[in-house]
Amino acid sequence: MDKTRSRDRKFETIAWGALLIWWGLRWWPLESLPNGAGLLGTGLILLGVNAARALKGVPARSSTTIFGFLALAFGGPLLAREVLHLSFEIPVFGVLLIALGVVILARELLGQPHERSKHHVS
Repeated sequence: MDKTRSRDRKFETIAWGALLIWWGLRWWPLESLPNGAGLLGTGLILLGVNAARALKGVPARSSTTIFGFLALAFGGPLLAREVLHLSFEIPVFGVLLIALGVVILARELLGQPHERSKHHVS
């Protein structure tokens, strides 16, 4: 257990270091990057640290996974609008609702078991 906790703390420290460097770069030498790039980088760092945790047998943290996906979900449309020079706003909240609905439907249609059904006794 101590080995897992030690690895988790190491991953957390690496993530904070990477985030601080990225944010510093984004606000100074890379300030000319289009809107959304900072959020995308943040999301990739957060999801990357959880992928590294999983590869080393350390449980991923749900909070950093959620924040990572949220950063990607909000940064992606911002970046797309800037890069593609779109003349309209991308409804991020609507897109998130659609994505959540797709995930729920896909899990149900593909037969992925739910937590409550695992504990159900017939």
